[in-house]
Amino acid sequence: MTTALGPALSSDIRQRLDLYAALLAKWNPTIRLISAQDVSAIRERHIEDSLQLLPLIPEGIDGAIDLGSGGGLPGIVLALASGIHFDLVESDLRKAAFLREAAGLTGAPVTIHAARIEALTIPPSALITARALAPLPKLLALAYPLLAPGGICLFPKGERAEAELQEAEEAWSMHIDSIPSRTAPQARLLLIRDLHPKRQIA
Repeated sequence: MTTALGPALSSDIRQRLDLYAALLAKWNPTIRLISAQDVSAIRERHIEDSLQLLPLIPEGIDGAIDLGSGGGLPGIVLALASGIHFDLVESDLRKAAFLREAAGLTGAPVTIHAARIEALTIPPSALITARALAPLPKLLALAYPLLAPGGICLFPKGERAEAELQEAEEAWSMHIDSIPSRTAPQARLLLIRDLHPKRQIA
């Protein structure tokens, strides 16, 4: 099945994504995972938005790390759609509990780490993702220690994307592909490779 926004996915994966959307809606009144006003548009606003990243994942990637996973966006969505194992990092214990529930019921190939990103002790990955976590300069500082040599970062960003890029380029050397979002006007999908600090990280 192909939507106007998302890639072709099997009916089984679409059903699992529908189950995930239902779980988000069920848990959201108790634990704010997404904005209350977005509950009626979970598929368009969140799932299809996350699926935009799928074609940007290079071939041969067998593992990824999703930082500040929150409700599992984009980590659970991409894990289900790609079959790639994702390490989901979420320090909020209630949100981590939701992620475990969602992973168990949907069969998403993920491992949940209820820990702060800075305290994470897992091997670096060739793919780092994050959505709505932090401004780009801070996000790059969090991602860099977990990024394997030759790896990439995929970060959806809102209307401040260009301003955040300018701020980040003061401290970071990188190659950036800035791709227009199909789900939100003025938003961008940032594909970042060759990431290196311009000065030594303390």
